[in-house]
Amino acid sequence: MAKFVFNMPDIGEGIAEAEIVQWHKKVGDTVKEDEEFVDMMTDKATVPMESPVDGKILEIAGEEGDMVSIGSMLVVIEVEGEVPEDVAEEAPAPAPAPAPKADVVEERIEVETSDASDADDALAADPEPEPLPAPTPAPEPKHQAKVLATPAVRKRAKELGVDLSQVKPSEEGRIRHGDLDQFLSYNSGYGAAAKTREDEEKKVIGMRRRIAENMAASKRNIPHFSYVEECDVTDLEVLRAQLNASRGDKPKLTILPLLITAICKTLPDFPMINARYDDEAGVVTRYGSVNMGMAAQTDAGLMVPVIKNAQAKNLWQLATEISRLADAARNGTARKEEMEGGTLTVTSLGPLGGVATTPVINRPEVAIIGPNRIIERPMYVTGADGVERIEKRKLMNISISCDHRVVDGWDAASFIQALKKLLETPALILVD
Repeated sequence: MAKFVFNMPDIGEGIAEAEIVQWHKKVGDTVKEDEEFVDMMTDKATVPMESPVDGKILEIAGEEGDMVSIGSMLVVIEVEGEVPEDVAEEAPAPAPAPAPKADVVEERIEVETSDASDADDALAADPEPEPLPAPTPAPEPKHQAKVLATPAVRKRAKELGVDLSQVKPSEEGRIRHGDLDQFLSYNSGYGAAAKTREDEEKKVIGMRRRIAENMAASKRNIPHFSYVEECDVTDLEVLRAQLNASRGDKPKLTILPLLITAICKTLPDFPMINARYDDEAGVVTRYGSVNMGMAAQTDAGLMVPVIKNAQAKNLWQLATEISRLADAARNGTARKEEMEGGTLTVTSLGPLGGVATTPVINRPEVAIIGPNRIIERPMYVTGADGVERIEKRKLMNISISCDHRVVDGWDAASFIQALKKLLETPALILVD
């Protein structure tokens, strides 16, 4: 028997270390040649590591979430006979350990989660906490607004011990079975049989860790400011409905392709918005092409695939690319080049969008734009006859966060006002 030490290989791009994301093998397991045994994450991508030999794993470098330096031991494998010379020659020599830096403390971020399986190792080191006593129910308020619900819903709520005044109704103000289901899904154990949830811990690793580090770096290094404006998108929604009605086999349009087109038409007059700032070199690069980052929520966290040359695409091409990139990000098939090179980002919470958002800039970009939820409200409108009247209109707030080192408040406000003009006069969006 012989021991083969597999050191963390140099995977290029000046990477000095990589994070252990997931072990596919543990100590004592056998591994085959060319079989993947661990996934390592760099700043750019997740890279699977394959074993160059057959054997049994004797030692591993650390737990998921730990960092491994290039050239240091990743895994030790016991092989039968001698280690093949070609494999031994390929194995990189361990890199010398870096000298410790004075007064530097490495912090690990931990957050609460509902996934108890990932927290078993952390919880095993401490004794089980004493369960907290069940909370005393709050007394019923003496006066409550009338709750609209069918008798069947009221009966079901009574059987479940649910106070309907705590349930958020549907848009028409009446509580339905679906509203009750949603309330129960977020308040499991509600009522007399309520059980106190145990505290849980989960180590922040992989994509979630990268997001935490990137967002912290962005807020730490960039002096953010935000500006919000209200836009009347009634006519824009009419145009979108007309385009969808005659789209044929084209993809259905959301408001996002229209918004991106309007942004691309506005940017030539505001080049400081479509830019990246290299704060180490002290250089701002203003881009002619618009590589539009599109924030997409995935199971692994927020990812930002990039629509390259968005200014050169029509509405239908944008709709197709938005759908393709969002799917690729969610199922993990997005290529490295599709996740890089953004010059400006749009982030939207879709139907969850609130009244206003203050999004965090995707560093090293200098701005990020956030459309918010469309709501219907009465507002004063002056007709062609000059008479002012009240009409029901569709309104949407547009938020922008900017890097104040590069973008002045006047520039951000002027950009949004120019964008608002296009959104409120949508025919201009389609004019070349």
